[in-house]
Amino acid sequence: MVERCDVLAIGAHPDDAELGCGATLARLAATGRRVGIVDLTAGELATRGDPAIRAAEAAAAARTLGVAWRACLPLPDGGLAPRDREQLRAVVQALREAAPRALLLHHPDDPHPDHRAAAELAGQAAFLAGIGRWAPEAGAPCRPRLLLAFPGPRQLLEPGLVVDTTRHQDAKRAALACYRSQLGPDWSPAGAAAAPATHLASHYYLAAIEGRDRAAGNVVGCEFGEGLCAVGVMSADEVAWLLSDRQ
Repeated sequence: MVERCDVLAIGAHPDDAELGCGATLARLAATGRRVGIVDLTAGELATRGDPAIRAAEAAAAARTLGVAWRACLPLPDGGLAPRDREQLRAVVQALREAAPRALLLHHPDDPHPDHRAAAELAGQAAFLAGIGRWAPEAGAPCRPRLLLAFPGPRQLLEPGLVVDTTRHQDAKRAALACYRSQLGPDWSPAGAAAAPATHLASHYYLAAIEGRDRAAGNVVGCEFGEGLCAVGVMSADEVAWLLSDRQ
C-alpha cells in the first residue's frame, strides 16, 4: 500500500531501485527520511522466479534498506506505456498518495525499454500530479520538488551528482542478496535441478554494479558512490535538505 513519504523511488521491476540507488535509499532512511519504493510491475516476464517469489524478495530487500514501505501497482511487465491514460493515472495516484518531496526514477536514456518507459511515466506523472483538474478523483494535487534519475545496470552514466554511499554499501549488498531468484548463480526453483543461466545471475554481474559504484565514488574522493542526474534544474536547497544528516 502506498503511504506518505519524504523520498520515493519508482522502478520498473523489483530490484531496479536497489541496483540503481539502493545505497542512497539506505543512507536517506538512516538519516531520518521516510523512504518509499513503488515497483511499477511485478516482474512477471523474468526468466527465473515468479511474481510471488519476486514480491517476497522485494519485501525482504526493502526491510534490509530500512525503507518505510514498498508497493507494486502492478502494471504489465513488458507493456509499460506512457501514453496509456490508465497507466499514467495509476502513477499519478501513487504520487498523490505518497506526496514525496523528492522523487528518484529511471534515467530516460536507459537502454532497457521498460526502464525508459518507466522514466517517461514517472516524469509525466510527477508533473500531472500537480494539476488539480487532471484526474481529480486520483487525489489532491501535489508535485515533487526534486527529481533525480538513477542509472540502469547496463548504463554508463555521466552523473551530475554523486552521493557518498560508502557507509551504506553493505546494506545495498545485503538488499541485492535478497533477490536470489534473479541474481543468485546457484538459485533453483523448488523441485527443479537448476534454473536457466542468465546474465543477471552471472558471477560478474553484481561485481560490475559494485565496480560502477566504486568508479562513481572515486570521482568525488570516496570509496563508494551512486551517480544521479537531475531531471530539470536542481534546487540547491532541496539537494541540501535531501542529504542533510538532521532528522
